[in-house]
Amino acid sequence: MANSFDQQKALSLIRQAIHHDGQFAPLHEPRFSGRENDYLKDCIDTGWVSSVGSYVDRFEKDMATYCDVPYAIAVMNGTAALHVCLLLAGVKPGDEILIPTLTFIATANAVHYCGATPHFCDSDTSSLGINAEKLETHLNDIAEIRGDTCYNRQTGNPIRVLMPMHCFGHPSDLDALLDVANRWHIALVEDAAESLGSLYKGKPTGQHGLLSAVSFNGNKIITTGGGGIILTRDEGLAKRAKHLTTTAKQPHPYEFYHDEVGFNYRMPNLNAALGVAQLEQLDGFLAAKKHLADAYHEAFRGFGGGYIFGDADYAQSNNWLIALILDTSDLKTRNRFLEMSNAAGVMTRPVWKLMHHLKVYADCPAMDLSKAEDLEGRIINLPSSVKHGIQHDT
Repeated sequence: MANSFDQQKALSLIRQAIHHDGQFAPLHEPRFSGRENDYLKDCIDTGWVSSVGSYVDRFEKDMATYCDVPYAIAVMNGTAALHVCLLLAGVKPGDEILIPTLTFIATANAVHYCGATPHFCDSDTSSLGINAEKLETHLNDIAEIRGDTCYNRQTGNPIRVLMPMHCFGHPSDLDALLDVANRWHIALVEDAAESLGSLYKGKPTGQHGLLSAVSFNGNKIITTGGGGIILTRDEGLAKRAKHLTTTAKQPHPYEFYHDEVGFNYRMPNLNAALGVAQLEQLDGFLAAKKHLADAYHEAFRGFGGGYIFGDADYAQSNNWLIALILDTSDLKTRNRFLEMSNAAGVMTRPVWKLMHHLKVYADCPAMDLSKAEDLEGRIINLPSSVKHGIQHDT
């Protein structure tokens, strides 16, 4: 690979695609070009800055409309959203949750917060998500149905939830994964943290599972600073999500009575105000990101040593993070390029260390993870900010 991957050429092509002006090019930075200041000032002027306020309600309504689901519950971050989704899906201590090993640690941590155990799944190279066909084979080897519950024969534990993650905004093959989940009596919860604005067979991600979680961290396609949201079509689950995330407090004009252990997870009005303004601009952000992705594809056309990852035939990605996929898995070559490009003022990043390679999750159950392990040495994320796409649209 050292002979086929021209690092200087790759850096030159990145600079070409982003119209690099010599200034530091971060991986992904937010863009505030709408009514953010107006809405934040309104919160401050009215005094409604905490977890109650009109912008929280408005942001939830706007997000539900955008994602084409009846209910959206805003919370303090994407990890909190994942945690509550799993609890509402019935996850109990000792359960196993099927998640990709190629994911951000929040996916695994949310499982751990429930007292459950991650059960790691391999990757599909067409989507970077969970490989449904390989998962089916794995379950045939290790699982059985008892009553209406799937059990791992090797550990004796229930396998309660399948939680695919839409990696870098690229939708996993949800229909195939739903088929597997339904056959094995496993609930599907979408980790849609990275995929706001992405489409699966023409429909927004986040509406295919029993529940879904979206993130609005500072590096996401829209941001509330810190924030997340729970999406669902189930009215009962939506009401319970709001109750659990509001410290399980019973409504009362002045009494404080909490009927169970809840969480102080609600999104503050200030953050929601930022989110309302950002969501108003999302279509423009998506168009700019598409221009940038197209520029990368054009720049790297015919490049020897790697290619720009693109959509599966069923998907339309939000292009949150654009990835260069090296032709050969080689951690040393990958790391040399990361060091060289970052030193040159062009921020690049490796994919997250695989979950089963982390000491805290090394002993968790897993299928064969050879595809994910191969991808770990091949993925390099490139500068993907909206502003670079806007340069191609002007």
